Amino acid sequence: MDPQPRKTLLIVWHSRTGAAKQLADAAVAGAQAAARELQAQDGLDVMLRHADQAQAGDLLGADAMLFCGPENLAGLSGAMKEFFDRNYYAVLDRLNGRPYGLLVSAGSDGSGAVRQAERICAGWRLRPVAPAHIANTAAQTPEAILAPKSIGEPDRQAAANMGGLLAALLL
Repeated sequence: MDPQPRKTLLIVWHSRTGAAKQLADAAVAGAQAAARELQAQDGLDVMLRHADQAQAGDLLGADAMLFCGPENLAGLSGAMKEFFDRNYYAVLDRLNGRPYGLLVSAGSDGSGAVRQAERICAGWRLRPVAPAHIANTAAQTPEAILAPKSIGEPDRQAAANMGGLLAALLL
């Protein structure tokens, strides 16, 4: 009997203050924990790619995707939007039905970035596995917005759960 082919979870992230990177790292840990729990760690590759480095080939090679980024000025951060713009047509109609998740860090709301990412993912015909999670950092002053962030345990756990869910669906 042939072994099951390895599955790939691609996690694309961008962060300037560390919040979205912490969400991405927690998702990696959650995916790896789920694979261990299912005794399938040899069946899962978790690829962590910065939005600037992620390419169409990474998306095409992934069985599931997780996008982690900040909301800036009521939309996706520039680097996350550029990632989607750069790769959109190269993978259009080639990702249909693949599962995805979305994690957003925001100073207050986050819903603008969620709506924007969800519309892009709908265009790629990806299948959401859970509602997007927004980690609200409550940063409202210029100093607080620009300062390094530390994501709280509830948001880390939500990110780990999203990574674990995506891994479990693949395994």
